Amino acid sequence: MDGGRRLLRPLKEVFEDIQPSVPAFAGVANGTALELARLQSPGAARARRSRRRRSVFSRLRSLIATPGFGSFLAVGFLLCVGAYGCVAGGQYAELVASEGRFSDLIARALGFGVEAVTISGERELTEKEILDVAGVGPHNSLIFLDVTHVRDNLRALPLVKEASVSKLYPGRLLIEVEERRPFALWQKDGQVQIIAADGKSIDSLHDARFAELPMVVGEGANERLDEYVSLLEAAGDLRPRIRAGILVAHRRWDLKMVNGVEVALPEKDPQAAVAKLAQLQRDARVLDKDILSIDLRVKGRLFARISEEAAHARAELLAHKPKPKGGQT
Repeated sequence: MDGGRRLLRPLKEVFEDIQPSVPAFAGVANGTALELARLQSPGAARARRSRRRRSVFSRLRSLIATPGFGSFLAVGFLLCVGAYGCVAGGQYAELVASEGRFSDLIARALGFGVEAVTISGERELTEKEILDVAGVGPHNSLIFLDVTHVRDNLRALPLVKEASVSKLYPGRLLIEVEERRPFALWQKDGQVQIIAADGKSIDSLHDARFAELPMVVGEGANERLDEYVSLLEAAGDLRPRIRAGILVAHRRWDLKMVNGVEVALPEKDPQAAVAKLAQLQRDARVLDKDILSIDLRVKGRLFARISEEAAHARAELLAHKPKPKGGQT
């Protein structure tokens, strides 16, 4: 015993008292193993599945037994049959054509219709053309309007370089377009195209709105607009009389004048030849003569081809011209 009259015991004996005995521990372990084996057996799995099925069936029976469930099913069936009949009979298509889609109809009723459309950036296109291509009208709703589809439709226009579409709730749509500016006309294989400054074809020529644009003719002429523009600049006051530039064999240019006269330019330094032609027109009115074409391909020389009528008149004039008298030799 210690001074407090307590019994002194070895620590080994104390720990032996608080630890479970080996047979008891082994029994618990064996019991757990048996329980796991029982739960993992095929019979137990089938029993659990059977209990789950019975639980599901019980819930279904309770739902079916709910008052009004049969009426709900009947109404749902009739609605489905009616909807199918409307679609098959064409009534739904008529409703969509006159009032828009059902979803748009509901959204408009809630105050999300397209009440205003703001369009900016248009030059050649009209607002009606933009709205028609975009597919935007009074039957649309702002909620269900697909702005990606609208933007793609606008970008598909050759005249539109870029487009953006934004929704401004509750009822405003903003459309911004950047148009390609018509720069010239390009004639190839008998077809006339409107082209931009980079030579890209914008659209076919349908009306007279662009008839006064400069015109180039021939394969590849649209890709060499800068050369033709330099010829027009060199023409000075003669420019209004130039109808078109014709690219010949991808090498040089001919000019087609408004009165039908064709002017052949040299391959090298054609600007100087055009400036010379402008000077001849100012001094001698060469383009006002009865001629068909002018050839300036030889530097310092001018060759003109006159019309048949002019050639015939010239021949008659020479025939009736008195011959000079000759002296004796």
